[in-house]
Amino acid sequence: MNSSPNSTDCGLPRRLRRPDIVARNLREQIIEAGLRPGDRVPSEWIQPETVKASRGTLREALKLLEFQGLIWTRSGPGGGVFVSSVKPSDAIGFLDNLFLFQQPSISDIYTLRKQLEPELAASVAGALSEEAFQALQSCIRLYEDEPQTAEQEYAQRLAELDFHEELTRHCPNQILAFTCAFLLSLLRDMTVCRSIYSEPNPALRETGLHYQVRLLRAMRAGDKELCRMLMRNHMIEAERYMLERAEMRGPAPQKS
Repeated sequence: MNSSPNSTDCGLPRRLRRPDIVARNLREQIIEAGLRPGDRVPSEWIQPETVKASRGTLREALKLLEFQGLIWTRSGPGGGVFVSSVKPSDAIGFLDNLFLFQQPSISDIYTLRKQLEPELAASVAGALSEEAFQALQSCIRLYEDEPQTAEQEYAQRLAELDFHEELTRHCPNQILAFTCAFLLSLLRDMTVCRSIYSEPNPALRETGLHYQVRLLRAMRAGDKELCRMLMRNHMIEAERYMLERAEMRGPAPQKS
């Protein structure tokens, strides 16, 4: 049986290629030197004689770092290699691909959402600007009216997710914000969720509105405990509905 290109037959990590090692060493130099996004990488760091590698190996190492979002290059006068920063949306896109062919279950996602989103809501309570409140209210206004078509129904369900994603943009805990945003991205990508989101369900829309309006009030009042309670109940209701709908649809057809 052929082994994976990323592992040995024993399941151990694969041996790093020379470009991988050069890229890793350059990354460590950038970190240790305290370079920030926009800073130029010293030219002496990226010379073949400095890294003790061929020009081809060095080019491949730089391509790896650029693909990972750590550097960008510019040619011509004033050009060179510059430090970049990875956008959360790009990182989430890469992680989404990790689950592309073996998607998590709805229960897997809501197990985390029920724990994390109450803390997300509590973290922004009493700390949102008026501009942030307006952005959240704009999400709600998109699904205040009953949808007339399946397309409107689907758009409104995504707007409900947008409300939660907007909260992540104001969360002071970057890891918590990133994880919650990643879970929302998984929900948007899952085939079963897309099907459920396109189904009309006025009661669910009213329930979502009820929770989110109360959440906004609790956030404005700075009541962290009430925010936790409301968001957890919201997640419990959403999970129950999603699981019921998924069960009604039956198991997904197996690919031959």
